[in-house]
Amino acid sequence: MTLIMGIVNVTPDSFSDGGRYLDPQAAIEHGLALRAQGAEILDVGGESTRPGSDRVDPAVEQERVLPVVRALAEAGAYVSIDTMNAATAVAAARAGARLVNDVSGGLADPGMLAAIAPTGADVALGHWRGPSADMYAGADYDDVVSEVVTELGARVEAAAAAGIAPSRVVLDPGIGFGKKGEQNWAALRGIPRLVALGPRVLIGTSRKRFLAETLAETPAGGEAEPVDEARRDLATAVTSVLAAQAGAWAVRVHDVAATRAALLVARAWEGESRWASPTRSR
Repeated sequence: MTLIMGIVNVTPDSFSDGGRYLDPQAAIEHGLALRAQGAEILDVGGESTRPGSDRVDPAVEQERVLPVVRALAEAGAYVSIDTMNAATAVAAARAGARLVNDVSGGLADPGMLAAIAPTGADVALGHWRGPSADMYAGADYDDVVSEVVTELGARVEAAAAAGIAPSRVVLDPGIGFGKKGEQNWAALRGIPRLVALGPRVLIGTSRKRFLAETLAETPAGGEAEPVDEARRDLATAVTSVLAAQAGAWAVRVHDVAATRAALLVARAWEGESRWASPTRSR
């Protein structure tokens, strides 16, 4: 069954839950609660990557995340560190993180891949075309799927050149990163082509803008009504099931319980034979 990665944002400004878990103890308790709800991976991040956000000094990022990573790892959780900084990735690996989730695919920090290689941690490489401060500057595609597959294939080669075998690599098409509206849906429809590259595939649609845009309803003569968190979580659960059916290894979500329920229902509907357990991380 596709694994669930629960999001633990230790930030003041993440687009969905920024500030809610900035206190380390609150973040630790939230992570443990997500684990109890069924998250097999806990993704701890100390720097927001929402559209328009600025970079955070690595020292500040580490002050936020390292106590959380260490405590969750000591509690037996499989911990991922969501970072674009090589120094933070290495420090988090030493604190117990087993996966480095770099949404930039190792491009934001040129030293990232070489730094990760000797740690033994796995690495999730996201499709990225520039910093969050100018998120959509690179959202220009002739063929979204082909370009995402080609560009991520190049990141797999870069990782191998740095000493990271494909078996340690996870690929993420970067939903919402440098992609607008329909481009995100096209990238999701292309999951099977990404899976065919060989490495495991991670999908993160949770509460993202393109879901709200799809769900927005405009009454006759009125303005579009805001899409609340509950409806975004429902849409996230649906896309998570579809991603699982397309071959995703894991889905990254805020609402673990809803996504787990959706995956269990889909598994029951289709039968066990259609839901062979994905290869788990090291």
